[in-house]
Amino acid sequence: MNNLSVEHLTGIKDLTKEDIELIFKTADSFKEVINRPIKKVPSLRDITIANLFFENSTRTRLSFELAEKRLSADVVNFSASSSSVKKGETLIDTVNNILAMKVDMVVMRHPNPGAAKFLSERVKTKVINAGDGTHEHPTQALLDAYSMREKLGDLTGKKVVIVGDILHSRVALSNIYCLQKLGAEVMVCGPTTLIPKHIGELGVLVEHNLRKALEWCDVANMLRIQLERQDLKYFPSLREYTMLFGLDKEMLDSLSKEIIVMHPGPINRGVEISSDVADSKQSIILQQVENGVAIRMAVIYLLASKIGR
Repeated sequence: MNNLSVEHLTGIKDLTKEDIELIFKTADSFKEVINRPIKKVPSLRDITIANLFFENSTRTRLSFELAEKRLSADVVNFSASSSSVKKGETLIDTVNNILAMKVDMVVMRHPNPGAAKFLSERVKTKVINAGDGTHEHPTQALLDAYSMREKLGDLTGKKVVIVGDILHSRVALSNIYCLQKLGAEVMVCGPTTLIPKHIGELGVLVEHNLRKALEWCDVANMLRIQLERQDLKYFPSLREYTMLFGLDKEMLDSLSKEIIVMHPGPINRGVEISSDVADSKQSIILQQVENGVAIRMAVIYLLASKIGR
């Protein structure tokens, strides 16, 4: 199969296992490109992509922008904080105005869950979801799974624990969908207040003891506490959270086996993960960042091949 089964990337939920494998295979060849002295290919020379970020983002926006430029696309950046959205313009109006400028693809981050899907059904352009509220963040899940596969090979039967603020995390949901499609077992771990009530219905295990979760897993994906999304206090203090759910070198070294440590970033060093863990040989955080560009190149390239059909 050389074609994605979807017209847009609004969530992992819509992808098949074959779609994910195709994205990974395409990313393999782009990874080779970005490690060359000349890091560009002319694949999308006639394509214009608009990056619409209605929420602050540094790493994801830069990663997408770099991926687009490596593919030789023309790039338009749009930041909501300095836009007409502040003056009351609707999402559809904003995007239609941008599309009137003959844009072929939109990469969008938005605070409302479902915004990317809503947009994809109403505008004639390819849409990539760069995170919609607490819903999904598909390219992050793809690059996480791709990074795991690089270290572990086939993910069938591998055990992955996602630790931290599951309730407010779009990364967690996309990771669960992606890992399950690739045959991995998934567990979530965190305070009861930060685990969604019905998450067990997604077929994941739930654990509230960090040491037990780490002894079970092959990979620990440590999420940050999303204080900017929390309107209530979900735990007494950050210090108490760190004591119960923070991963430090002492705990990592005391496990009965060596595990891989990941983090989607940005890291709150000393809260969910200590600096010596983040910088340890078991951490693949920097590989995740590098793989992010290759994965996003692959997604953009595969969707661009469907433009004009």
